[in-house]
Amino acid sequence: MTPADPTRVIERLQASPDYRGQVVHVERLSARPPVYGELEAPLPEPVARALARAGVRALYSHQAQAINYARRGESVIVATSTASGKSLCYHVPVLEALFRDRLARALYLFPTKALAQDQLRSLRGMLGPDFDRLGVATFDGDTPPAERSRIKRSARLVLTNPDMLHLGILPNHGGWAPLLRNLRFLVIDEAHIYRGVFGSHVANVFRRLQRLCARYGSRPQVIAASATIANPGEHLRRLVGEEVQVVDADGSPHGPKDFVLWNPPVIDRYLGTRRSANVEAAWLFAELVRSGVRTIVFARTRRLAELISIYARDYLSRHASDLAGRIATYRAGYLPEERRRLERALFMGELLGVAATTALELGVDIGDLGATVLTGYPGSIASTWQQAGRSGRGTEPSLSVLVAYDDPLDQYFMREPQALFGRPHESALINPDNPHILRPHLLCAAYELPIRDDEDCFGPAARPLLAELTERGLLRWRNGHFYPSADVGYPAEHVDIRSTSEADYEVVDLSRGGALLETVDGTVAFFQIHPGAVYLHQGETYLIEDLDLVGRRAYARPVEVNYYTQVKDLTTIRLVRPLRSQTLGAVEVGLGEVEVTTLVVGYRKKRQFTEEVIGEEPLDLPPQTIRTMAVWWTVPEELERECLRLGLDFAGGLHAAEHAGIGLLPLFALCDRRDIGGLSTPAHPDVGHRPAVFIYDGHAGGVGIAEKGYEILEELWAATLKLIRECECQDGCPACIQSPKCGNNNQPLDKRAAVLILERLLALAGRGQPTSSL
Repeated sequence: MTPADPTRVIERLQASPDYRGQVVHVERLSARPPVYGELEAPLPEPVARALARAGVRALYSHQAQAINYARRGESVIVATSTASGKSLCYHVPVLEALFRDRLARALYLFPTKALAQDQLRSLRGMLGPDFDRLGVATFDGDTPPAERSRIKRSARLVLTNPDMLHLGILPNHGGWAPLLRNLRFLVIDEAHIYRGVFGSHVANVFRRLQRLCARYGSRPQVIAASATIANPGEHLRRLVGEEVQVVDADGSPHGPKDFVLWNPPVIDRYLGTRRSANVEAAWLFAELVRSGVRTIVFARTRRLAELISIYARDYLSRHASDLAGRIATYRAGYLPEERRRLERALFMGELLGVAATTALELGVDIGDLGATVLTGYPGSIASTWQQAGRSGRGTEPSLSVLVAYDDPLDQYFMREPQALFGRPHESALINPDNPHILRPHLLCAAYELPIRDDEDCFGPAARPLLAELTERGLLRWRNGHFYPSADVGYPAEHVDIRSTSEADYEVVDLSRGGALLETVDGTVAFFQIHPGAVYLHQGETYLIEDLDLVGRRAYARPVEVNYYTQVKDLTTIRLVRPLRSQTLGAVEVGLGEVEVTTLVVGYRKKRQFTEEVIGEEPLDLPPQTIRTMAVWWTVPEELERECLRLGLDFAGGLHAAEHAGIGLLPLFALCDRRDIGGLSTPAHPDVGHRPAVFIYDGHAGGVGIAEKGYEILEELWAATLKLIRECECQDGCPACIQSPKCGNNNQPLDKRAAVLILERLLALAGRGQPTSSL
């Protein structure tokens, strides 16, 4: 099969009988020629040979600039586009140091094992016979025990991930003394991934690493690579506590790309409902594969990646049966050997495409791809371009398609394309001082090396937490140091650095004697693997028959059903501690700590493709409570009287404004809608029984999302009003005020009341009634 020009496939689909005007905008991105740079000093011969083996004849401008900074001893972060050759920015200075000084060591950190293995293959090809002489090795959960002692003793370039640094290296630092004593470089790849909860944990892992390096007499230089974000320098400083140079002028070439905005057709204009974005993405996926275009479809969740794969395979089995077996699903949660097999199949061309979660958003080399399909806006501008950049990794034409969901943010971009293509990248947010995150890392640090009373490595937030841990008997204070108590054990094994939740749940297959299928994060277990849930794994459908809350295990059995499940839940918020407040006209706005309790009370069965509700079942699960941060505002009570006079539903207006505000907050913060929750009420007891809207950070302790909302609240109101006011539906729809997450089944909602409330809030704040676009 001769691969088609991916940009021509869209033209063919536009001429097909199934096309109903879905293409609303095409952003044509021109090819870009390379811009080369010069090094301030020539490369040593062994490094020049390595680059020649890799086919590198000249360095792009950003590569040369980053290498020059690194050679001067400065820490640096390179924030350029996907496939711009960022890895050379750290390979060159590290290899120079290793060839020059036989004692020098370097530590490479990648967010996933797959990326570390990918870079190991790259280094093996670059170094040739020098590979073994330099002592390059990966250290991760798959490293055989027999090799670990050799790596600790003699490896000079260790490729690992933050999890192994946290669990395996730092608590056992005595065995890693040769590395820590001579550590010249700390390389942080995909630094933009370290945001939110994960980034906040990793920042504390770096604090622990730095205090141990100081103990062994080293101070590693940091080189980081990142996708484009608004605050690369600030972000790396927050991560590692170092002043850094920023390199963000991209000199790499790119082929032409068509970036298509694809809006599923309206199937009910009065209700404003559209055809399923998942079905549209699956159709595009199948047609691209059918045309010989190697394609990745990105989906927001594991379940949706599985569904899209099922839909596309079914379509291909009817229209190109020989290709149905050449697509697969790729996502986190699969066992390691399964992921490695899929990566090899993609790289070798055995697979023509995958439906993937963000597990493939990062730079694992899976060969040249012609197209990427983004099922829904990924949640940030940075992730949008990171996913789109997975296609067109050479200089050939490529295609990216954003298929819109029926939600506020996606539909906003369909109407305002330049809000997507002209908008700057967001900032990465972390909060390493979050007590839920910092507290366990203090225990880990004390286990590794007693914490001095005057030590400032963890900042002022550590002081009250050290006192608390001492009061609880987990630390002992003696001779100016905090020591771990005898019953603390090995604290690192109790800290999941990718979550603030308790341990994961296991999903096991009853039809295969309880074989492990995968693991599920404890924060979402009640939403995904409750009794009666339909669960998808590698395109196969399972029914969860039981959930063992004590053993943290879900029991699944393969079934064939024509529906999926969606939970119903109730949420309450208690204000624990106000931290900041402001008045916007007559509107009181607050920021502070809240306690959010969520109770999953049942689930709906929804028919595939049509989304029809075909049944509801109750659930008896315990409530889940987190302490987090929230922004809230009160609404003047006279607005309730005005709504009553006009025959509008005031509570429905608050609820609608809350939904739409949550939907648009990711415009301003580097987060996903799923990271945010909310509550609206005509009378909340903690704010004087006045009407109020709360928007809270979905992670225990908060990671900066609520603070961002507090800072830009008037802009958020204005964007929300514009979205609701301009939506063409009659009474509210998923594109403006309905939410797929709503535990109250989107009741009550009142679109006209939401417009009135937001207009009045902006008028009271002195903003009038804005009509301009963001």
